[in-house]
Amino acid sequence: MAAVLESTARALLRRVAIEQAEARMPSLAAMVIRDGRQAWFGARGTVEGAAPTTATQYRIGSITKTLVAVQVMRLRDEGLVDLNDPLSKHVPATPVGDVTIAQLLSHTAGLTAEPPGPWWERTPGVEIDALAATLDSHSARHRPGRRFHYSNLGFALLGELIARHRGVGWAEAVRSEILEPLGMGGTTTRPREPHARGYAVHPWADVLMPEPEHDAVAMAPAGQLWSTPADLARWAAFLSAGEEKVLRAATLAEMREPAIVEDGDMWNVGHGLGVQLFRHRGRRLTGHGGSMPGFLAVVWADPADRVGVLCMANATSGLRASIATDLLDILDTHEPPIPREWAPTPADAGMLELTGPWYWGPTAYLLRLLPGRDVSLTPTGSPGRASRFTAQADGTWLGLDGYYTGETLRLIRRADGSISHLDLNTFVFTREPYDPAAPVPGGVEESGWR
Repeated sequence: MAAVLESTARALLRRVAIEQAEARMPSLAAMVIRDGRQAWFGARGTVEGAAPTTATQYRIGSITKTLVAVQVMRLRDEGLVDLNDPLSKHVPATPVGDVTIAQLLSHTAGLTAEPPGPWWERTPGVEIDALAATLDSHSARHRPGRRFHYSNLGFALLGELIARHRGVGWAEAVRSEILEPLGMGGTTTRPREPHARGYAVHPWADVLMPEPEHDAVAMAPAGQLWSTPADLARWAAFLSAGEEKVLRAATLAEMREPAIVEDGDMWNVGHGLGVQLFRHRGRRLTGHGGSMPGFLAVVWADPADRVGVLCMANATSGLRASIATDLLDILDTHEPPIPREWAPTPADAGMLELTGPWYWGPTAYLLRLLPGRDVSLTPTGSPGRASRFTAQADGTWLGLDGYYTGETLRLIRRADGSISHLDLNTFVFTREPYDPAAPVPGGVEESGWR
């Protein structure tokens, strides 16, 4: 799709200009991604006397964690790691080895947010052995699995897990297996020119103070990377549409599933396996925020319609969280998405007889064909459990989402070949409510409906 319209571009730039001026950012760069490509880029402020470009590096902080998480999932897909494995199986001799890999990825391991010692983001880092030596029984703040508790320490341990399996540091593994295949050559562990310098902005005066920048060493997997708007756009495109040479589509979808959500009447913020999740005006966004002394960044992607947004600034604080979603809202207002054209899809003729109404007891469901031999089973006009199912080689279907995720749907035929019923993990679906000719569990009252 072409770049945004001129009127859209002006509205986007105006929002960025307001943020840079009101939040007092030394520089602010933003980009909107559509269909995996840059649709708009805008920047305000200066970096070393010039306007930021798509090649200007900023530190991306905890967005680093999303790349580390993808690398861990690559290990899982290769059979080297199981998400239910305790950390001690891969990184022995730590006092927190009973937490699982999945809990570390989803920040449900209960570990302390920060490592012991001085503020790690502003001081030179230490090697993993020295870091591990500072841990003790008090490094766990909550029972594993009990609640969400963000932990930078947890991702330091995941970085060491990667190193032990790959025989190289986590950063080298990420570079060769993720960054290079995605063409993210502008993403590095230490800054390279042209790059923004990190600043703190005085709260009551328009003056700056440079922030320190060090190699975090063992803590680096929690927030070491520097990147550019162009590279972060490629990462947003990956989070929304994937890239099979980096990670299987099913694995990326697994990472985007909510592992934990913030408690409330309705969740808006949650966490998957290494990625943050956010609901905004009907969108289910995947991405991450990042902050380090002198830098703020955020990247969000919407897999449903393949749009994304990113913002990068060189200030310690002040950037409003709404800036990214405001840019998406402007895009929706000025250029609402146009639905894809409907076109007929070839279907297996033998599958057509399965379509139409089915009944689980008295509850009506509708079975529709999806591309290939996949199907959906959805309640009609009443509450119920909707799921999609993908065809298996043995003639059954496997649940993809909802209540029936991972469960098996079977078509049962009579001896004469006619359809008897559907069996969905012991639930019987019949062509009419409580069909007396089908083996409904518990039987059907002989006198029937009355």
